[in-house]
Order: sequence, then C-alpha cells, then structure tokens
Amino acid sequence: MASSNQQKIAILSVYDKTGLLDLAKGLIKHNIRLLASGGTSKLIREAGFPVEDVSAITKAPEMLSGRVKTLHPAVHAGILARDLASDEKDLAEQNIQKVDYVICNLYPFKNTVAKINVTIPEAVEEIDIGGVTLIRAAAKNHSRVTVLSDPEDYHEFLQELEKGEVTAKSRQLHALKAFTHTADYDTAISDFFRKKYAGDGSQQIALRYGANPHQKPAAAYVTEGKLPFKALAGSPGYINLLDALNAWQLVKELDTALDFPAAASFKHVSPAGAAIGVPLNDVERKVYMVDDIDGLADSGLAQAYARARGADRMSSFGDMIALSREVDLPTAKIISREVSDGIIAPGYSSEALEILSKKKGGKYLVLQMDPSYNAPATEARTVFGITMTQARNDATISPHSTFNSIITPKDSPPLPDSALRDLTVATIALKFTQSNSVCYALNGQVIGLGAGQQSRIHCTRLAGDKADNWWMRFHSRALAVKWKKGTKRPDKSNAIDMLCSGAVPQNEAEAADYERNFEEVPEPFSAEERKEWLGKLGEVAVSSDAFFPFIDNVFRASRSGVKYIAAPLGSQNDQACFETAEKLGITYVEQHIRLFHH
Repeated sequence: MASSNQQKIAILSVYDKTGLLDLAKGLIKHNIRLLASGGTSKLIREAGFPVEDVSAITKAPEMLSGRVKTLHPAVHAGILARDLASDEKDLAEQNIQKVDYVICNLYPFKNTVAKINVTIPEAVEEIDIGGVTLIRAAAKNHSRVTVLSDPEDYHEFLQELEKGEVTAKSRQLHALKAFTHTADYDTAISDFFRKKYAGDGSQQIALRYGANPHQKPAAAYVTEGKLPFKALAGSPGYINLLDALNAWQLVKELDTALDFPAAASFKHVSPAGAAIGVPLNDVERKVYMVDDIDGLADSGLAQAYARARGADRMSSFGDMIALSREVDLPTAKIISREVSDGIIAPGYSSEALEILSKKKGGKYLVLQMDPSYNAPATEARTVFGITMTQARNDATISPHSTFNSIITPKDSPPLPDSALRDLTVATIALKFTQSNSVCYALNGQVIGLGAGQQSRIHCTRLAGDKADNWWMRFHSRALAVKWKKGTKRPDKSNAIDMLCSGAVPQNEAEAADYERNFEEVPEPFSAEERKEWLGKLGEVAVSSDAFFPFIDNVFRASRSGVKYIAAPLGSQNDQACFETAEKLGITYVEQHIRLFHH
C-alpha cells in the first residue's frame, strides 16, 4: 500500500476557469501537487502558483496541436488505480503515482454548433477526448478519487479539505455530476451529427415548429434504432405528432382487443371520436354524411372512420386521423372531403395514397407507421428543464378480462357482448385522453367524451351533453333538414350542432349567419321534444379513468341512456354510487386500473 504521507496529486484541465486560482491556492495550501495542461497550466503559473505540466509525469509533450495531452498510462493508471496490492505492484513497476483529485470541465459543444453555418470540420475540432476521458476515469474510481466538473463545487470542496478529507458522500455526488456533465456533452454531439447524418428521416425528422409557430427549432428523434414512421406526404408539426402517436396507440389497441378495424379522430392530444368498424345502417350513413360513398359497405375501416368522425364533427374539424389497417379507397374518399390535418396508418393502397397526397395542395400530412414497433418500457418527459420518467402505461384492456367484476346488481348475469364491446371502446379511448376524462360509447363507437376537466362531474356532464347532441342528430326533424345548395360540410356540421344542442342563435346577426345554411330554417327543438327523444336513447356504456367521487355522476350518466358503468373503485362514496346505480337500473362494473393520461 502507498504511504499515507505521500504527497497527493491533482490534475487540472478546465475550459471554465471560474474560481480556478482560488482552488489552486487552496490545493497548494494542503501540499497537493498540481499538474495541469494547456491554458489551465498557463493561468496558474502566471498567477505565481507552483504548477507542473502534465508532461512532468507522462514524459511526453503535448502533440497534434494539443489534441493529445493527458491520454497516457501515467495519467490514467494513476487515476484508475485502487487501493489493492496488485494495483500498487503495477504502479511501482511502472513508476506511476496515484492521482487523488481531477478537476476538469469541457468546452460547451452546444456553443459551437449554435454558430451560424458551422461546418462539420469546425465542430469536430471542438470535440474533447482527453477531458472526457479524465472525467469518466475519475468518476468511475470515485471510491478513491475526487472529481470536480463544476466550479460551483470548489468552495465546499476546499471547506472539506480544511476539515481533513473529502467524504465518501461528497465523492459520490461529485461523480454523479461528472457523469451528467459528460452525458450532456455527448448528447450535444450526437444531436449535432444526427441532424447532419440522419436528416433523411431515419432517426430524426425536423418539425415545422413546436406547439406554437414561435417555438423553433423543433424535431423528433430516437436515440436507438430508426423512427417507426415516415412521412409519405406533408411535413409534421409538434402537435401533429403528439396526436398521431397517441391516436395510433389507441387504434392499435382497439383492433387488438376487438379484432375489428379501428379509427380515431384526434384533436389536441385527446380523441374527438374513436370507433371500430361495426356496419353502418342507412340512418347512420346519413347522419355521418357518408351515404354517397361507393364501396362503404365493403370497408370496415371506412365505416370505423365514419363513426369516429361522426361522433363529434365539431371537435373533429382539422383532426389527426389514425387507422389500424391499410387505408383503402372508400376510406380515402371520406377523408378527402373532410377538413383534416393528417393521417397515420400502417399502409395505404396506391389509389388511397394518390387521393390523400393531393389533399391540401399536396401539404396534407400522410404518415406510415411500422405496426411492429414496440416502444421502450420507460418513457421520459422534460418540463421546464426537469426530466421525469415513468414506466409506460402498458395496461391491457380486454372485453374478456377487464369487466368481469360486476358490483351491482349482485345477481346480474354476465354482460352481453355489445356492452363488453362498448365498455372496451370507451376504456381504451380514455387511456389516451387527457385526464380527468369520462367516455360514453354505443354501437362500437365513442358518442361523447369529456376530456381534461378538473372536476369529474364536469367530465361526465360534458361527455353526456355530447352524447345527447349525437343522439339528437338522429331525430327525424334533424334528418329532414333541407340544406341550401352549395352549403359546405363544415357549415352543415356547425348548423346541425346548434340545432341539436339547443344553441340556436337569438341575436339578429348570428341568427342570419345560421339561417343562411338552410333552404327552410328548421324550428328549434322544444324542451318536450328533446326530453321525449332523449328518453329513447339506451344501452349506453360509460367508462371513467378514475373513481366517481359523488353520486351526481351516476345521475347525470343515467339521463343519457346509460345502462353500464365501468370505473375504478376507491372513493368514500363508492357504496352510495353503487346503490344509486342499482336504483336507476344501471349495471356497475369495477374497472381495476386507473387510466390517467397527461
């Protein structure tokens, strides 16, 4: 073992020279031998402090214009040596002394690549090799060696020296900071070269902008493998991708769970509608404005999207579409005439791609997703400079295993297949909806969804109001509306929404804008008409992403024809909710998994 009175050694090589001279003074005070390189050595020497060049132990000069200074066994064996007899023997045979302190920080590579029109050779020249190696070696051997990569730590380090020695806990924290420093440095380098060498979209794709146009630059990338999607037409923005990737997961899970083609209409990171390809009847075709689509009856995918878009046409305006199977011609025909920002699907027929590629003058976003892609088990998000990680929500929702725990009525038979189907649709939709959220479903589709509300009753009301609006569109008077020739689809959607929601405008200017859409202006629905028609809505399934805290949610759900409720338990009012549901003729099912999504 080395003698305890052997002079300790510190190696210094820093870009940021803040506090360097005070540190050098403190080290010398404690009889620590200073070895430094380049500008670090020069600054210490010019200040009048005793310092040696690293070459004093390497016996080799700096070379290659300074690119090689500290890369030598005399340096790294001294840093990496442990307090082991075998290590001591190796050091003695090579006449190498242990290094006890490494003070090193790196030139901020981000500053280099932030320069306008920086070239690859210019960037390469600023990639530090020796400094990174010094830091990593010292951090690896932090059980013995103290590594300082942040000038902010010098003061406390010197205070510890005054007390005798640096503690093991301090060495651990310094090592953590050192590894973080080199990781950040390497990330900046990899980001630069990813942009330069993977700009073909294989690993990174540039986005038009972030959440808002002033948030530039913006990009999407993976650090391993390749991006699981490619743009066949158009260019994505940040929110486009948020919608597309959430929507894709939703339709993929729906298709897997129910073995039907699935579709979602996504807006602002929540579904406006989602559905599977349950066949449409004649009335549904008219309500969803697809009664003139050739080949509709033969395309489960087209019927799924007609249902998804038809759930809430107002919210679907300008949607991001996700489809679980290859896009066919009938589906593309529906999409071609709707206002939409883009689509993601595993593939496209040649006819479908031709139609979609021409949409919006060729700017319509068409993404092709690799259906075999599986995301990593852990996901991360950075907010305000803080990185949070969590296990990805891999909860599986299945009609055969998720809804077996019937709470009330106690003697209830197993749920019918239609209820299992609709609860599955509603629950999987919630998994990808901004919380709090409540979803109403019927006929294999979402008919009302309340997303992102702070109060659960507001979720339930919002979703219920949308379900009521959806059902009012099936009223004979709504179906008989006579549109003025040339009225555009968005104007029809807006006008029918006003009529069916009871929001027919009263003031003269707004009323004139509303009435211009009709050949014959329809009479508003009376309270009696609404009550009578809404009373015919039944067999609706509701799912909640967390427990219902009060019975008002159950009462509100019942007013929109709800027959089945699935929700996690855990509220102090669970029993009261069960009793209320039983009185209202609602079957209450425990859904075991909370599904918050943000």
